[in-house]
Amino acid sequence: MNGIRIVRNLPLQWRSFSRCAILRQEVAQAATPLTIPVPEGVEKPVSPKIEKIVSEITNLNLLEVSELSKVLKTRLNLPDAPVMPMGGFVAAAPAAQDEEEATPKAVKTSFTVKLTKFDDKQKVALIKEVKNLLEGFNLVQAKKFVESVPTVVKADISKDEAEKLKEALTKVGAIVEIE
Repeated sequence: MNGIRIVRNLPLQWRSFSRCAILRQEVAQAATPLTIPVPEGVEKPVSPKIEKIVSEITNLNLLEVSELSKVLKTRLNLPDAPVMPMGGFVAAAPAAQDEEEATPKAVKTSFTVKLTKFDDKQKVALIKEVKNLLEGFNLVQAKKFVESVPTVVKADISKDEAEKLKEALTKVGAIVEIE
């Protein structure tokens, strides 16, 4: 009889033992150590699951990537995003041209004065005028500047200033263009 009682009690002991083992596992899982936050400027470590997905996606060819994109869009109910060309809003340029024709063109506010030619007889007078008009020029710099024709005298200036500069240079035999 003693032998039978031991066999009957044995399963109860195993049941309580397995319950203790389950409780120990639950306590161990609940007591996971706290993670220390990553300092700024340092890359956050990626979980192995995400790393595996990324490595698998990077091994796909273009057709497989396209198929993956379509499947994700359908499963996640994502709308099709408009494709942007490399140049930004280049596709919208024809519509912008129509709008420009309807509205008056913008007024040009900055001009460039360009010395294209000069009279050789009045070269000395032109060099002196360039020295006086352009700040920081000495006679040698002004001579080199005049001899390097065609050249830009001043850029990004107002229309009035450009007209005054053109008038002063044409008086001493220069041919000047305003752009």
